[in-house]
Amino acid sequence: MTDNGNEVLDTGDAEAGAAEQSFEAAVLRLEKIVTALEDGSLSLEDSLKAYEEGLLLSRRCLTRLDQAELRVRQLASNGEESDE
Repeated sequence: MTDNGNEVLDTGDAEAGAAEQSFEAAVLRLEKIVTALEDGSLSLEDSLKAYEEGLLLSRRCLTRLDQAELRVRQLASNGEESDE
């Protein structure tokens, strides 16, 4: 995919890349994708690929947030049990 100065997409597998990224890296990547889509510099095909990658990243980020929330709840619950 072309870059058009926005470093939008690589030619690699977006799903595999998303799985390997840290949460913070995924959020930064999402921000770049949104910027590129908003500025309208991408072709239709590149826009579709960017949108698809963004969906994958956002789903993975939401899953990671859900997992973190569950972990915090478990830790808080364990702390309350030890206080009793």
